[in-house]
Amino acid sequence: MAIAAKPRPDKAPPVLVIPVHEPEDLDEPDKPDSARQLVLGLLFGVVFGFLLQKGGVANYEVLMGQFLLTDFTVIKIMLTAIIVGMLGNFGLRALGLVKLHLKPTRYAANMIGGLLFGVGLGVLGYCPGTGIVALGQGNFDAIAGLLGLIVGSYVYAETTGLLASTLMKIGYRGEIILPDVLGMRLVVFLALFVPLLALGLYLVMTLAP
Repeated sequence: MAIAAKPRPDKAPPVLVIPVHEPEDLDEPDKPDSARQLVLGLLFGVVFGFLLQKGGVANYEVLMGQFLLTDFTVIKIMLTAIIVGMLGNFGLRALGLVKLHLKPTRYAANMIGGLLFGVGLGVLGYCPGTGIVALGQGNFDAIAGLLGLIVGSYVYAETTGLLASTLMKIGYRGEIILPDVLGMRLVVFLALFVPLLALGLYLVMTLAP
């Protein structure tokens, strides 16, 4: 038999409800700002800079030589990095050791950004990474580029809202990778593309030692 609940008196004191919040893990190892990720970023950044400097791509003459087709050091390093990075990233992903964090593809923004990057590289002679390494090895001509990098970052941050509602909507494709565009399975893509890159690297090293 159901018993009706007593109605609360009109002058009853209000019930105090205290919300309960679950404790948050303030240092999750997978968070970008966790101590572990920051230490790993610093470590790999130092290694990356060391390898850039030893590879010679922090030298103005080497970078300009690639544009003038007189020095192919840059393309050799880039092809090697693409092959190793592709196999490493997708191999570690298949083992469940890493997660891919893809940036959305936006055709208009990507093309305009790529053109600006290319013009800046051609005029200055350094890209952001090689510019920092060049400054570290004593090439003070890279200072102008780094100052431009800071100013450009500030301008971009201030105009993000405007760009998000205009330019970044043009040609938006979401988080896609090249196998998605070509309609190929990832395994098939790697089986075809990696040997082609390796062949290209071999030809460059043979014809332009």
